[in-house]
Parts: sequence; structure tokens; C-alpha cells
Amino acid sequence: MQTEVTEEKLAKYFKVTKKALSIVKILPPEGTHLRKAAEDFLDMAKRYFKDAAHFYEEGNWVQSFAALNYAHGWLDAGARLGLFDVQHNSELFTVD
Repeated sequence: MQTEVTEEKLAKYFKVTKKALSIVKILPPEGTHLRKAAEDFLDMAKRYFKDAAHFYEEGNWVQSFAALNYAHGWLDAGARLGLFDVQHNSELFTVD
């Protein structure tokens, strides 16, 4: 079964990932190796989110959808590793 990437689906995932980005707070203290890892994870998520918007504007919805999934994946992985405080939000992240 093949599922189509629709504008509605993209709008939903842009909204979910944007909300997830707004919730994430870096936990490890400044100057630690884990802080650097958390900053890197967050940077990657932001870059993929920006890429998703770029691909959307170009009309490449498949690439946009893929980039959104990567963005959220970086956030989710950081939350699971304890790099981010996500307010125990198990609707947006696989925590708790």
C-alpha cells in the first residue's frame, strides 16, 4: 500500500515538529561533552526543519516530508538519551 504525501499531511507534520522544537530545552551543563552533543542534536533538527521548508517551497513534498521526519527523529533521539527536557510530553516524544 502506497500512501500519498498531501499538503494536509505536510501541514500536520510541520505543526507537530515546530511545536516539538519549541518545547525542547537542553539539559546538560555548559562545557560538558553531553552539552555539545545536545547542541549538535538540536542544530541537526533545526537544519532538517529548515530543509523541509525549502523542499516544500520547491514543491518537492516527498523530500519535505522526509526532512521533517529526520528533524523530529533528532529531537526524539535527544529526548530519549536525556539530552533534552521535553516536559514529559509523550504525545510529541517517545518518553515516559
